[in-house]
Amino acid sequence: MKLFSQKLVIAFIALSIFTVSCKKAEPYPTILPPAQANFLDKQSATYSVLTANSSFKVGVGVTQPANTDRKITINVSSPTGAVAGTHYTITNPVLTMPAGKVIDSVEIKGILGAYTSGRVDTLILTISLPEITPSTYNSTIRVVLRGPCFEGNVNLSAFRGTYKTIETFGAGAPYGPYNTTISAITNTSPTTGTVTVTNIFDAGWGPIQFVLDWTNPLMRTATVVAQAAIPGSNAGDLNPAFSGQTIAVRAFPTATADNTGTFSACNNTLSLRMQLGVTGVGFFAPIFTVNLTR
Repeated sequence: MKLFSQKLVIAFIALSIFTVSCKKAEPYPTILPPAQANFLDKQSATYSVLTANSSFKVGVGVTQPANTDRKITINVSSPTGAVAGTHYTITNPVLTMPAGKVIDSVEIKGILGAYTSGRVDTLILTISLPEITPSTYNSTIRVVLRGPCFEGNVNLSAFRGTYKTIETFGAGAPYGPYNTTISAITNTSPTTGTVTVTNIFDAGWGPIQFVLDWTNPLMRTATVVAQAAIPGSNAGDLNPAFSGQTIAVRAFPTATADNTGTFSACNNTLSLRMQLGVTGVGFFAPIFTVNLTR
């Protein structure tokens, strides 16, 4: 019985070795996960609709190539109320990924006429079933559509800072460039505000305030806040006969397009126009114009 047991053990070991060596020689099957689709861009993007023929492409990728064409369905929604055919079109909301390819794109075309008055929209693109499973990573992208810069969208804080400045007084020769600074801003309503400009005239004058009004974006105005006596000013710089007296400033009593200041939020420029005078004496007729550019 002992001899039989030893033989049985030896045979079992030999069989085990043979079995293991056979498994090592056999190739293990490769198990691939199912193909998934995702957007290649970041989770958000901005598309500026600047011309009638402009478009914006959002990259789409799949995790594996295939030997047949595959369809990727893109669902579109808009929390801002953008309507397909009115505000935008998408040329291929059901994207066909050609055989052998893993990258393609979906094309958005904004309708220019919908965005020339400052409208801004958000589109949310989402990859959905049935054919290719959306990836758990980046299967949704938010695209913001906006048109050319609209002068009605004014962010007063953007005006803060230093400007290159050139001024003229009537028919006199231009003076400058020199630096002025918008040192303070105040919003007074949704379409008005004030800015404080320092170093106008480049001769030690105190700051001067202007009221900006974009209630009508096509007729934006910048109106000086009247001061009877500007600190640090000397009327002798305008006429030696008034040396030692302070300078007064005001808007022209009768406003016209020529003597009223204006500004551009899109270009970050201001053209400030006002009437200068001598404190307690009167005002000079010529227009004093101060042009500020970045």
